[in-house]
Amino acid sequence: MTGDLSRRALLTAIGAAGLASACSAPPAAAPPARKQAAQPRLEAVLAPVGPATVLLALDVTAPGRPGLESVLRELGDRLPRATATVAVGAALFDGRFGLSAPRRLAPMPAFRADVLDPAWCHGDLLVQVSGESADAVAAPLSPPVPGTHERWRIAGHHPPSPDGAVRNLFGFREGSGNPDTGDAALMDRVVWIGPDDGEPGWCVGGTYQVVRLIALAMPTWDRETDQEHERVFGRSKSTGAPLGRVHETDRPDHAADPDGRVIGLDAHIRRANPGEPPRMLRRGYSYHRESDAGQIFISYQRDPEHGFATVQRRLAGEALERYTLPFGGGYFLALPHDDAFPGRAMLGA
Repeated sequence: MTGDLSRRALLTAIGAAGLASACSAPPAAAPPARKQAAQPRLEAVLAPVGPATVLLALDVTAPGRPGLESVLRELGDRLPRATATVAVGAALFDGRFGLSAPRRLAPMPAFRADVLDPAWCHGDLLVQVSGESADAVAAPLSPPVPGTHERWRIAGHHPPSPDGAVRNLFGFREGSGNPDTGDAALMDRVVWIGPDDGEPGWCVGGTYQVVRLIALAMPTWDRETDQEHERVFGRSKSTGAPLGRVHETDRPDHAADPDGRVIGLDAHIRRANPGEPPRMLRRGYSYHRESDAGQIFISYQRDPEHGFATVQRRLAGEALERYTLPFGGGYFLALPHDDAFPGRAMLGA
């Protein structure tokens, strides 16, 4: 408890508020590989990441299925299909609409170092729009959506980088170690919900979306040396390569470094991935508000327990934890592609 309070005080002193990670539970077994019928995919998940995004969490106030359908049709009319997603949260399946709930969808738990603010967590729906500018992504969501109440909203961007690489506020490259989105078979194993995953049929072709809003202790970080920054992450700041390697895509050889002399035992990449296939597709954006600055972490996976939660528990006590404080976000299921409107199959419309 004392540690949590000191971390809260640290980020409060710089105008932040927050979140982080860990519980003690056995790691989830990997979902089985399977063949999946070809079908349209959510373009916004696979597309190259645009420099701007906005996430809007909504609570549905419209009554009954007709009211929810009206909301989803309105979103379908407004949103650019290639760069936007509509996702559902666990609260939507509380009985108001008589919907069959996704088997793995639950409210996001608080992990070990989290200080979650209920005002910045969860929601019936989560809308994300990405694109080339803040104005462009905000435009479709500027008029209030009839039949909804705004729960929380946050805008993200990619900070300018001298080398043109997508970097976070800590100066490290985003997406290092991500699976290849061009490998359809790999995406089926890691990202897309399939017909044999035990989910309601309307979930097939969708993906579980995890969002974490993380305040960063920038003044504390900025006082550290680049050498310490690299030790914390386990990567080169300039190239993105694992320490002791040359290229960003090189795999670290943890087995040859059992004592952590090259990559520390508490380094972020060593804790996150001890040497296994990817569990999720990660996307990241930075945010700036009047009170703080930080990271919008987004991941997509077939199973949030096997993907995000398993990795998050490993990060408990990592060196990076000193500089981060997660305060919001949630677990959602990004609705599959539908030519009519998002969620049509879910409603049986």
